[in-house]
Amino acid sequence: MKSVVADYRYRVLCCRIVPVSGATIRLTDHPRDLTMSNGQVYLSTSGYEFTGYSAGDAFAPASIDLGGIAGAAGISRAALGSGLFDGARVYGFATTWTSPVEDDEPVSAGLFGATTLRDDRYQIDGLSLVDVLGQTVGETFTAQCPKVFLSQTYGGCMVPVAANTVTGTLTGVVSASRFQDTARGEADDVFAAGTIKFTSGANVGQKPLEVKIYLANGTIEVFESFYYLPVAGDAYTMTRGCRKRMSDCQWRWNGTANFSNIANFGGFPYIPAGSVYAQAGTGA
Repeated sequence: MKSVVADYRYRVLCCRIVPVSGATIRLTDHPRDLTMSNGQVYLSTSGYEFTGYSAGDAFAPASIDLGGIAGAAGISRAALGSGLFDGARVYGFATTWTSPVEDDEPVSAGLFGATTLRDDRYQIDGLSLVDVLGQTVGETFTAQCPKVFLSQTYGGCMVPVAANTVTGTLTGVVSASRFQDTARGEADDVFAAGTIKFTSGANVGQKPLEVKIYLANGTIEVFESFYYLPVAGDAYTMTRGCRKRMSDCQWRWNGTANFSNIANFGGFPYIPAGSVYAQAGTGA
């Protein structure tokens, strides 16, 4: 049973979207913007609506859909097109417009999945967090390390983040997926398989993209194109990459020197192939 229920006479719905990267977006279906008791402002539904929410008293996961007009209430076409909301967490709650309180009466909590963009209208489908419990997860043993590079959680990669993160400014642009910073002095391939995101310019707030090629002359190429064409002078943040091989883990950078991180390597390079473990024994 809910501990708090919003007064039905003044009840309004609110939605808080927390992207994996980027600023939090706060929305409400009230005709005017609402300022919560903690000072957070929820924008009015000019351009969006809760297109569907369903939940039951069984153990089936609830679902929540959000639809609207791109460019309204802080949800831009660029953010949608670049996948900024993929995997974003969404929290729905009810409150009263007379005395709004954030998370007053929780309605749902979930993750956004597929995003459909038609002309200037979008549709985002989501599932509740409890749906994660219904997913079948099987561990796969491979020669490559399954850990997220630079992760600091228990059992994570544990390579220091700050020492493997750099900042810079573009000096030349070839396309939305290939540009250059001639001030970079690292060796070839150092940032390949890493990520880059812009901290100034038109692409601010877009999700980080994986680096495909990095050359010693500062040339950077990404697998996907940025939504907007970068320009010389755009500032960026870039992290070193990891190919997930044992040899990579034996030669990591801590800011002053290379070190071996093999103790945290999560791959299994010595697993015998099926042709080996399935054959009959040949020993005496």
